[in-house]
Parts: sequence; structure tokens; C-alpha cells
Amino acid sequence: MAFSSNLNWIPLWSALLTVFVTRVNGIDIYLDWNVSLNDGLIPLLEDQQVVVINGMFPGPLINATTDDVVHVNVFNYMDEPLLFTWNGIQQRRNSWQDGVSGTNCPIKPIKNWTYVFQMKDQIGTFFYFPSINFLKASGGYGPIRVNNRDNVPAPFPQPEAEFDLLIGDWYSGDYKHFRKMLETEESAYDVTPDTILMNGMGPFIDSDSLWYETFTVEKGKTYRFRISNIGGTLSLNFRIQSHTMLLVETEGSYTNQITLNSLDVHVGQSYSVLVTADQNDADSTNLYINPKQLYFNRWNLTTGAARPNPQGSFSVSNIALSQTFILQSSRAEVNGQPRLVVNNVSYFTPDTPLKLADHLTNGTGVYELEEFPVQSVNFDTLYGTSVVSGNYRGWIELVFQNNMDDMDSWHLDGYSFFVVGFGNGHWTPDARNTYNTIDPVARSTTQVYPHGWTAVYAFLDNPGMWNLRSQTLKNWYLGLQLYIRVYDPDPNPAKERPPPENLLFCGLFEYQSLAPARHRHLNH
Repeated sequence: MAFSSNLNWIPLWSALLTVFVTRVNGIDIYLDWNVSLNDGLIPLLEDQQVVVINGMFPGPLINATTDDVVHVNVFNYMDEPLLFTWNGIQQRRNSWQDGVSGTNCPIKPIKNWTYVFQMKDQIGTFFYFPSINFLKASGGYGPIRVNNRDNVPAPFPQPEAEFDLLIGDWYSGDYKHFRKMLETEESAYDVTPDTILMNGMGPFIDSDSLWYETFTVEKGKTYRFRISNIGGTLSLNFRIQSHTMLLVETEGSYTNQITLNSLDVHVGQSYSVLVTADQNDADSTNLYINPKQLYFNRWNLTTGAARPNPQGSFSVSNIALSQTFILQSSRAEVNGQPRLVVNNVSYFTPDTPLKLADHLTNGTGVYELEEFPVQSVNFDTLYGTSVVSGNYRGWIELVFQNNMDDMDSWHLDGYSFFVVGFGNGHWTPDARNTYNTIDPVARSTTQVYPHGWTAVYAFLDNPGMWNLRSQTLKNWYLGLQLYIRVYDPDPNPAKERPPPENLLFCGLFEYQSLAPARHRHLNH
């Protein structure tokens, strides 16, 4: 930050954003989104089409408060189907609105569909993005704020203002071409991104950038930066020249507050930091965002080392586990095609959403429950529509074993999980002796180091069909995902919301009709 008189500005990597937020007084927020491809907002000096929302890249801010209901009417003006997912929004009892291929039929070109979902009992920093057809590689993402209610104060003073920082790697080529290469050429997997963007704009020091970002701040004031890594590949290290940052929140959980000089933000992760404009030794201050140096032998994950995750304030030391899934990730060839596999199974996306099939036929004709091996590696590599049962209101241990040379991130829709352990090499049951069960942070996305493992605990109190996926875009696209079906057959009381009245049908049920839903609106 630099000062000019009493004001200072931060040259980031793009031009000032104008954010349009449609907000209605009360608890209902109505948004109309026109989604299209645009070749006039390219972040670099390349011929490239970018996914824009209402002509904006990134898309508009969703600015909500705990328990607000958001209505997003999406008009698809692109040439292929579209879905949006809401990264970290838990969709309590309502996986019908989750916006991934396993829960929703896509919005066809020149069609529209309205999502309706509640920010039930949540606060924090999140983002949305297009979830199918590799579209995220060409934009379409935007920030989500869920503010605390006035009668529930945050555990830190009210900042002077808040800024959304969407950081991430960027490929300058056509996303359809890259998508096709990934499907057919093994070498395409190792193609590195061309640059790093902030709020959709190129680096301040990059001669190929058309614009860069600035924020105006006042000397002596404190500001909240909501930072999300919306990229597809690279873990990023974030710092502000000559300033420290106070970490206060991550993906909906207030953290034990610590002061940092820099912050690692892995793909799909979100943080809030407080920064005070207290330096006056220059006319400006730069924000630096660099790829995390991914040399595994430089990481110290031993006892006493700096924790790679922030600490929380909730103990899980006395919980009783009801399930353990050990998920091993690797690259493989399946039927002659380059793929990513979990326990040697590469996810195959059916034309019919799992949730729709589950509701209409108990999954018959679309998937077979429990065929996926949750604690072993399949002998042969194969395609599979992987759906496993999660015990309703049970504690599950998820162990992510990364057998690859690159950093990965994993995300679970519908929940926050407690990150209890990291380690080198292969996980064994003895690793539980090293877990932090006293004060782990609750979040929805965690990093998994190369040739290492990460363990998390989740309490499955949110029934539905929930996507468990790699947040690394090419990994997800090439099959590194599965679904957890959390179900309770007891109908009293109803555990899930009924399908929405505007439910889309596709696949096996293209011409199906739905009886009127019993409940028209969400219970606020």
C-alpha cells in the first residue's frame, strides 16, 4: 500500500471492479444472470473467449447474510450446456440446488433455470463457478460473501471496507481445445498455466496484461481481504509488501487469529485476512502472488512444525468414527485414454444425474450403490459411476492419499470437515496417533501434498447426494471424484427437501414430469 496525502492505493493485477449486486430488503435476494462467451474482456493479449456473467469477468458478487435465500435465474447464451456450483455453500437438506453433474440436469443453450438456496446457518468467504464441460478454465466464476447477522458479531472489529480477491492460474488458449487435448494426449496434463490472474486481470508487471487491479485505502484504516484461489492447477503464495495479515476466517469458520507475512492458498480454498494500512514508505504497495514451490522434500510436516492449516476452536477428540474411506489418487490409462483414478476407478459421468435417478428409481439404470472400493484399490483400472453410502449422523474419516507428483486439493460438497492430519508417504492406522483432534479447523477444501496424505473428519448430518472431488480442474475433469449418498429411510420427520417445482429432467427421464411439490418455498 502506498500513500498519497491521506490515501493510498494497492496496484494488484487488474482494473477497478464495478460490482453489481441485486439485493432486496429482507431475506430474499433475486439475481438474473446472462451467461455468454465474450472475446472483448481477455485478460492477456491473446485471442480467447471468456465466460462472462452480465458482461462481467469475474461475475457479480453474491452478497448475502446468514439465512438469506438466494434466487439465481441463469440464462445460458453459450453454445453448450451449463451448471453453476456454489463452492462451500452447504445447501442444507437441499442437494437439488448443488449444481454439479450428479445433482442437476444442465441448463441447455438458449434456456434458463432458477436456483433457489438458503445460506442456512453459515457465514464466511466462498465462490461460485461453472461445474461442467471444463468451463471454469475460461472464467464464469465470482465471489460469495455470507455476512454475519447484526446480532451475532464477528470476533474482530468491523473493518473499514471489504475487498474480494479472486486469484488463480490461467491458460491463454481456447478451453475447448485444451479440454480435447486432455482427453486424448497424456502430455497435455503437464502443460503449465500461462499466467496468474487476480480478479480476472493480468499481473501488474506483465507486459502482456491489458489491465491490473487497484484498491484505494486510507492510511491507518483496517480492511478485510476475502481471498479465494479460483484457479485450476497452482497453489499460490499471497503476501502484501511491507504489511502483515491477521488471519480470521477460512471457508465459513472463524480461526484462531494469527499474524502472517504470507499465506498459502491452495486450489479451491478461501480465507479472510485483516490488513491495516500502516506503512508510508512508498507511493504504492504491491500484492505478490506466486506459485507455491512444490518440492516435497522441503516441507516439514513433523511434530512442532508450522501447521499447514489454521487452527480452529472445536475439539473432535471424543468422537466415535462409524466409517473410514481411504482414497488413493493416481494417473492411469483407462481403455487407452489418459485418466485420473481413485482406487483405480475413474469416474464416468452418466447422462442422468444421480440425484434424479435416486429420487425416481433408487438409482436403477444409472448407478450401483457400493460398487466403489472405499478401503482398497481395484485390481484393474476401469470407469465407474462411483456412489458410496455415508451413515446419516455418523462421523466419517476420509483419508486422501496422493500418489502423484503434484499438489492436489479435495473438496466435499454439503459439509465442512475437520482437517486432523497431514503426512509424508503412505497413511497407516498408526497415523491417527499424530492427529490434531484438539483444535482442527473446519473447512470444505484441503490440500493434499505430493506423495503424501491428508485426513479429515466429517459429521454426516446433511442428507443428500454430495460430490467429493479433486479441486484441481484437470483432475476433476479426468475422473478424480465420487459421490457420497447420505440417506435416512425414516420419513418422520422428512430429512430432505422435495424436488423443486422447476426441476429439470434429462437422460433416462428426459420426458418425465414431476407431480407438484408439496412445499413451494424454503422455510426461512
